[in-house]
Amino acid sequence: MCARGCAEGRRISVLSAGSAEQALQLLRDDSATAGLRVILTDHVLPGASGDAFVRELREFSPSVPVLVITGMDEAEQAYAGLEITFLHKPCAPEDLIAQVRASIKKQVVSD
Repeated sequence: MCARGCAEGRRISVLSAGSAEQALQLLRDDSATAGLRVILTDHVLPGASGDAFVRELREFSPSVPVLVITGMDEAEQAYAGLEITFLHKPCAPEDLIAQVRASIKKQVVSD
């Protein structure tokens, strides 16, 4: 998994799930996600589209920053009103880490 590999040695912890359903189940568990600062997802997921995942996530977690990575330019319109940030594939690891850190800083400022 790119996110886990990109985070190595950078003081970033990564939780991962094999499907949208597993991710939502994990994200509903406050004890498992204590300290969670950013969610990174692909637009194409096993079991659901990324926008369906984010819509369900927003029902119980309306303010956590979400980064969506995709190679499909036309996917952006599916996320209208969901307050997400897009990263386009291919995305260099240093760009991914920079965007994760920027999202964390933005969240800290707004808290």
